Amino acid sequence: MKVIVLGAGIVGVTSAYQLAKAGHEVTVVDRQPGPALETSFANAGEVSFGYCSPWAAPGIPMKAVKWLFMRHAPLILRPKVDAAMLLWMARMLRNCTSARYALNKSRMLRLADYSRISLTALREETGISYDERMQGTLQLFRTEAQLDASAKDVKALAADGIPYEVLDPEGCIRVEPALGHVRERIAGGLLTPKDETGDCFKFANALAGKAGALGVRFAWNTEVKGLDVEAGRVRGVRTGTGRLPADVVVVALGSYSPLLVRPFGIRLPVYPVKGYSLTIPITDAARAPESTVMDETYKIAITRLGSRIRVGGMAEISGYTNDLGKARRHTLEHSVMDLFPGGDASAGTFWSGLRPMTPDGTPVIGPTKVAGLFLNTGHGTLGWTMSCGSARLVADLVSGRAPEIDATDLAIARYG
Repeated sequence: MKVIVLGAGIVGVTSAYQLAKAGHEVTVVDRQPGPALETSFANAGEVSFGYCSPWAAPGIPMKAVKWLFMRHAPLILRPKVDAAMLLWMARMLRNCTSARYALNKSRMLRLADYSRISLTALREETGISYDERMQGTLQLFRTEAQLDASAKDVKALAADGIPYEVLDPEGCIRVEPALGHVRERIAGGLLTPKDETGDCFKFANALAGKAGALGVRFAWNTEVKGLDVEAGRVRGVRTGTGRLPADVVVVALGSYSPLLVRPFGIRLPVYPVKGYSLTIPITDAARAPESTVMDETYKIAITRLGSRIRVGGMAEISGYTNDLGKARRHTLEHSVMDLFPGGDASAGTFWSGLRPMTPDGTPVIGPTKVAGLFLNTGHGTLGWTMSCGSARLVADLVSGRAPEIDATDLAIARYG
């Protein structure tokens, strides 16, 4: 079949590769001149199969009020007259219950673990290199209260058979020796040893090359104008350079996906939540991380990428804006230099990207009410983590094959 994938971020590129492997004639359309130049460009670098949780969780509403008054806040809210923003926030609040948190986390862990298996297989078959490391994620708690609150995550990890280890301060230093310089700041940690790290941009570009070798065409610098739908079936894509016919269209446009499908009565509850990152050169390896450390206080990930440290995090709800606020850079610098002063923050490259978030934290993967139109979007902060598994699911669904894991509750139908 002729399949068009809209979007060449990490989710779009992995989808195109798997669809081509399944025997389809694939074209990828993107407004940028190359792969992974928007949200996938400079993300936190963590591939967090175990550290995988919905933002909507018990206690979050109260924490959010507190965060709004913090100098280095993990959450920034810039309210505006935007019905989509208000509806999304209301739906997210509805998911902040223990029962919904457990359900949503279980869905996310199922997909993340499948993605771990899929990434391993893809790496073995392609030999791709992308500054990868397989040394786990350490969720670092600075207070006893944070350590106690991690019990709900430990329960979910155990229920889904995901390896983990609860660590005291000495255990944290064993995993990340550079933390020995700041032992007094550590109350404990939660290690998910199967997690990985890697440069998403490097991976996406290398995989795009492999996809091209399989026959995938890339239409760069091409703006998507809309979908061609006749009699309830997708027939093609209208672009700035003309119409492209298709049997199937896979929408992997991240935060912009809802805008494309809305004219067809598809209410996709995905909203942009802006994240920031800082990439700094390592000047003292003895004071730099070995893998990923998640600073729970500021919700910031500090990741080793070769000779660089990638510092990423925060959640800013401000619509489709991509400005770079100085205060956000200061928060990133504060977190990394407080724990790992082995890099030159002043020489760092500052960046922001729009994460496509769903109210329940789970991405939307699968068919829609328009025949031939599939979604692969809404991965939030976990697009890099879930991309390989999501791509295999989409390839199976498009091809009419039964997926290897249950995907029924990942489709948009779960929103009724």
